Amino acid sequence: MALILAIETTTKNCSVALFNKGILLQLKEEYTDSYSHAENLTLFINELLTKENISINKLDAIAVSKGPGSYTGLRIGTSTAKGLCYSLGIPLIAISTLKAMALGVSEYQKSDFYCPMIDARRMEVFAAIFDDENNQVRDIMADVVDTKIYKEYLDKEVLFFGDGAMKCQEMISHKNATYLEGIFPSAKDMGILSFQKFGNKDFEDVAYFEPFYLKDFVAGKKKV
Repeated sequence: MALILAIETTTKNCSVALFNKGILLQLKEEYTDSYSHAENLTLFINELLTKENISINKLDAIAVSKGPGSYTGLRIGTSTAKGLCYSLGIPLIAISTLKAMALGVSEYQKSDFYCPMIDARRMEVFAAIFDDENNQVRDIMADVVDTKIYKEYLDKEVLFFGDGAMKCQEMISHKNATYLEGIFPSAKDMGILSFQKFGNKDFEDVAYFEPFYLKDFVAGKKKV
């Protein structure tokens, strides 16, 4: 067996999944504007393991979505994953949030290129480009969206999705640009990538691993 618990907290979706050799056994997630990940994450993990009747000591690895995304969400997911790895003595696997999103969408919708987008506020998005075999063909960047961005890829079909994609629809208007609504990072899309890394022993150093923030944290003003 290769029991891997996957944790996804990079956006408003608090999501956990349990896989055996990359096959999904259980999924528990909730998408909410309240960002209640700190309260829900451990509860979701316990509920998921109870449903599958599996002791936490039977886990072989923890996979965490490493970003980019919400600074707070990344901290919560990472600290939980590292704590479990320390206490259980099992390896930590880090999965690119955007790569997992692209792989999940490619399983049911075909396109030449896939552009997952995470809202980074204003007209900025965290984005990357993947081909139809989930190879990353453009680096992950914090893009300021305008009418010219991604132009070099639009000679072929490009599928845009994620919570940052809808605000780009008017700016990126092209016959080869397609938009898919209702897509967000989910632990259910981390199974195959996690199992591949597990088989290759591609593990993180639990003591020194940090999530991929991409942008520096900027604290907002406290509301009075």
